[in-house]
Amino acid sequence: MNDKRPSQHGPNWAPSHFRIQTRRTSAPGAPKIAILGTGKMGSAIAARLSAAGVEVVLWNRTRSRAEALGLGTVADTPAAAARGADIVVSSLTGPEAVLAAYLGPDGALSAEEGKHFVEMSTAGPDLVSNLAEHVRAASGTLVDAPIMGAPPAVRAGEATILAGGADEDVAAANPVLSVLGTVRHVGPLGSAARLKLVANSMLADVILAAAELQVAGEGAGLDPDDVFWVLARVVPSLEARRAGLLEDRHTPPLFALRDLRKDVDLALAVFGRSAAQTPLTRSSSELVSAAAAETPDLDISGVVLPYRHVGRSRITWPPVASVAATAT
Repeated sequence: MNDKRPSQHGPNWAPSHFRIQTRRTSAPGAPKIAILGTGKMGSAIAARLSAAGVEVVLWNRTRSRAEALGLGTVADTPAAAARGADIVVSSLTGPEAVLAAYLGPDGALSAEEGKHFVEMSTAGPDLVSNLAEHVRAASGTLVDAPIMGAPPAVRAGEATILAGGADEDVAAANPVLSVLGTVRHVGPLGSAARLKLVANSMLADVILAAAELQVAGEGAGLDPDDVFWVLARVVPSLEARRAGLLEDRHTPPLFALRDLRKDVDLALAVFGRSAAQTPLTRSSSELVSAAAAETPDLDISGVVLPYRHVGRSRITWPPVASVAATAT
């Protein structure tokens, strides 16, 4: 039976108690973790684990980006990174990138049989199901464990990790995941991937509401700081977007618009398989897509730009009638 309670191991769990549960007997000492993908999140994962005394082996499609971190060993291929690792963690941009890293003669699954894999990308439940078949064929285990929290939270060990998988597989991954923050086992394989899409859909809905009301409040003659103060009192996480909503500073991005667009698209595909009605999130999807088409590399706070630059922005929000139609 799945334990729905958060892990008892938090971000300050002492590295001296670190033990990796593997199917084979491991030599005493620091565990060895392969990390596939060293983008913003993969880099943060690597930095946190390395700081906790974990041996990391990195792979990235552009090798120089992995080398620039100055952490552990950099491998030429996913297979080389996975070989000899206790657990293989992947944090990549989407389904295609994940499958490319796992499959093929140089893919992580070709390294050895019986390995533990932890897929931490936000790539949707369909990817998890597809990947699980390949992992089972290699006699391995798989946990899907997307992260809630920006890279700074991961580096501080204060992220939230949603874990999906069999009890014993999540238990095997828990020593690694707990170093990154609080782990919540949310159900069988694929559950975490679905729940992460709920979370990121909420993020889209919230950032759009905040952008709209920030500018509307200012237009009503209110002090911008007072408007933002009220919004952040209702949604404390907005503090991370203060520079964007108040000062139009949207770089460097904590979470790029192009990535939010990808995640909301994945979410709507999942939600559309049930009778659930999601007119608000469908409206958010249109607005995020319009902003991402214009400024894909900006932080998601960039959705405020069309509100601030009415008549000057090339982004045109969908008319009210279009939004209302999604509810019918």
